[in-house]
Amino acid sequence: MNKPANTSDLSTIEKYIKNISNINSDSIVSPHLPKSKSYLKIIGLSHKMENGLITSDFVESVIKELHLFEDIMLVSKPCIIKASSKSDIAVV
Repeated sequence: MNKPANTSDLSTIEKYIKNISNINSDSIVSPHLPKSKSYLKIIGLSHKMENGLITSDFVESVIKELHLFEDIMLVSKPCIIKASSKSDIAVV
């Protein structure tokens, strides 16, 4: 779809359907947008930053600022692990 539906579109559709005279409005379930869970693995980040180690709060703030993730809701804190004891790369 070029333009996905939003919640105001769904409420407009629900009001229209409930106002149709030959439909039992009690049998109509409220429409909702589909939801899914997915996981994003970020690799290749420097484990150390200028002001110390990379933190989950820092990663969360960067994700919230990126346009790509504007409609994303995090359900848990990002988990940051060091790839290996000899590596300076982090996995989020």
